[in-house]
Amino acid sequence: MFNPSREQVRRFFCEAWRKHRQRLVLEGAEVVAADLIVHHPEYHSLLEDPAILEREFTPEGGQMNPFLHLSLHLAVAEQISIDQPPGIRAAYQALRARLDVHAAEHAILECLGETIWRAQREGGALDGAAYLDCVRRAAGS
Repeated sequence: MFNPSREQVRRFFCEAWRKHRQRLVLEGAEVVAADLIVHHPEYHSLLEDPAILEREFTPEGGQMNPFLHLSLHLAVAEQISIDQPPGIRAAYQALRARLDVHAAEHAILECLGETIWRAQREGGALDGAAYLDCVRRAAGS
């Protein structure tokens, strides 16, 4: 399993955005990352600032960590593409019946964030069934 460092994640998103802006060839997950960034204009100037690599984002600061947010989006995109956990793709399609792509992804992202938070708080593994139930509830199915 790939477990990148904080610096590697940050450099990945900044580099994907730089390559997109310069119309260079994007490779692999950079394609998805650049598309996600396009849909988050609030992050564009941040990702163009070299100081972002060292910046701390805390809940007390009142701003969502853009790297966490984009990473969750990337995880959701991957989950939908491979239907893992099984049923996530169908739940996503149900969300898409009433929401645009980005809003549907955000609904799933909320459930994923909550699932990760619970696992960290309880010191256990991610509860895939609870995660999928949350997404299905959000989809109304």
